[in-house]
Amino acid sequence: MNKRLAIACMVGFLLPVISASQVYNPDKVSRKAMQLYEKAFQKANENQTKEAIALLQEATGVDENYADAWIALGRLQLELKNYPYSVVCFKRAQYIDLVYFKPFWLSYASGLAGTGDFLKALEITEKFIDQVKPMGSQLELALNRKRAYTFAVHLEKELQTEKNPVSFAPKNLGSSVNSKMSEYLPSQTVDGTQLFFTRRVDSYNEDFYVTNRQKANNWETAQPLKGSLNTPQSEGAMMISQDGTWLVFTGCYRADSYGGCDLYISYKTNDGWSAAKNLGNRINSDQWESQPCLSPDKRELYFASRRPGGFGGSDIYVSRLQDNGQWSDPENLGVGINSPADEQSPFIHADNQTLYFTSAYWPGYGDDDLFMVRKTATNKWSAPKNLGYPINTIDREGTLFITADGKIAFYASERKDSYGGLDLYSFELNPGIRPYETRWVTGKVTNKKTGIGIAATLELTDLQNQQVISKVTTDSLGNYLLTLPTGRDYAFTVNQKGFLFNSDQYFLKNGMADSAAVKNIELQPIEKNASVVLKNIFFETNHYALTATSMVELDKLVLLLAENPSIQIEISGHTDIIGKAEANLLLSENRAKSVVDYLVSKRIDARRLFYKGFGLTRPIADNATEAGRAMNRRTEMKIVGL
Repeated sequence: MNKRLAIACMVGFLLPVISASQVYNPDKVSRKAMQLYEKAFQKANENQTKEAIALLQEATGVDENYADAWIALGRLQLELKNYPYSVVCFKRAQYIDLVYFKPFWLSYASGLAGTGDFLKALEITEKFIDQVKPMGSQLELALNRKRAYTFAVHLEKELQTEKNPVSFAPKNLGSSVNSKMSEYLPSQTVDGTQLFFTRRVDSYNEDFYVTNRQKANNWETAQPLKGSLNTPQSEGAMMISQDGTWLVFTGCYRADSYGGCDLYISYKTNDGWSAAKNLGNRINSDQWESQPCLSPDKRELYFASRRPGGFGGSDIYVSRLQDNGQWSDPENLGVGINSPADEQSPFIHADNQTLYFTSAYWPGYGDDDLFMVRKTATNKWSAPKNLGYPINTIDREGTLFITADGKIAFYASERKDSYGGLDLYSFELNPGIRPYETRWVTGKVTNKKTGIGIAATLELTDLQNQQVISKVTTDSLGNYLLTLPTGRDYAFTVNQKGFLFNSDQYFLKNGMADSAAVKNIELQPIEKNASVVLKNIFFETNHYALTATSMVELDKLVLLLAENPSIQIEISGHTDIIGKAEANLLLSENRAKSVVDYLVSKRIDARRLFYKGFGLTRPIADNATEAGRAMNRRTEMKIVGL
């Protein structure tokens, strides 16, 4: 911008918008300025926006009262999303002649909304409708803008009541991650040590890159993924699994595709990432499938598709991994999420409860906005919640990736400090739009007799509503990773045919001290005298009636007995040393009987079941501490016959 223009813009910005004291006459504009304007008009028609802007800047420098040039300059700045500059230009044109500028109030309102001034944008839009009285498509556009700005104003008032809001301050991830090319679609492993993303390596090709987090919370120089995954073809819309072993992505117009764009999967090996495998014609159709995201337990695959039978545009679907290793037919997420317009970019958080996505339909700021929904106690989705400004703007938004602790989001944007094109940024989320804070536990499942790792299934179940939160299968060596959303209490069970199940508990209503925990698990083969503590059998203090939270564990026991119809078991009850020995003995026996009675009620043959109370006579921990006494208050199961 030349010096004269800079001064003109500054004056235009500072002067108040008042009733026109002069009447603008285009015929009195400098001839030279008009010639520059005509050249700019031609350049704009040829999509040479930067050249057109330079000519218009020169024209306003020649004649600072050239309203048409200021208006054109403002509208081109709108196209470039340079909203503050567009507002300056519109204000200058408005100052020159308010009446002449009225037809352009809608553009002015867009510039204001782009800067976040939705209240002023709403006021200008309402004036445009009332005074200009637009017709047809222009009226429809104005009414749509009015609805969007009204929504923005109301939501801003709601957000002002939230506790402990944080400022929106995106931080560029730096030159070790970002380059002069575009980087986008970030995703992380659950421990936050690796960041995966897509980079456009030339005009047509996209490849996948990874960077490792250094101790100083910086990132190492990003490198292309090792292995056979990157090809001369474009790979895009990638998402890494939480344990870092699976990678799902979109490939378009490949020899093995069923339609234009299909979903593919790659697996981490000792030699890098395996060659891409098409996920098959259950998931892929002859239409567009893209933007895949795996649930943290890798048993659900969310994605966007334009396949027939949806609600309109692109819809979000989920396919579930079945016990036979095949993916189920995709299920549309339904009218509470999908709509007649486009829903895209699904992201399921590590909590396996909170889903983020974009929609062009639900109330928002005027284009595709980001929304969140949560699973309810009945396993349904809540109503979509707009993430609010400035995460959502009047422009189209893309996907977010949110760290396991729920506090930090990664996204792609082109900002003043970008290295070139889109760069990757991180920012802190406001508490009201965070997912559940999530910890994780890792370990290995082994055969207790041999010490060899075995394949097993691990389930995390909400004790309150008996909803399975995660279901994870170990790898062939028995290794596993399980995410643990805080704020709830869980039963944790490990199952494998031929073994007694192992149970534990995580009481996380008040969070967890550490982000990660290590828990190695030994499973006992089914044989005579094998025993296990049933850690999720609960009774009220000094009572023997089973609580509702015991049903998860009890039903696992029913399943074990049903799958192994020859075994006979003894249920034993144990107490701590608080109270009289005789009372504890009776209480422990009644508690053991309550478990047997439940099994009989589930049609387990009573002849296979025995019970006995031992009171305080068989402690397994020191009764001098509360933690020890809690361990001693237990219910055990032992195989007494095969």
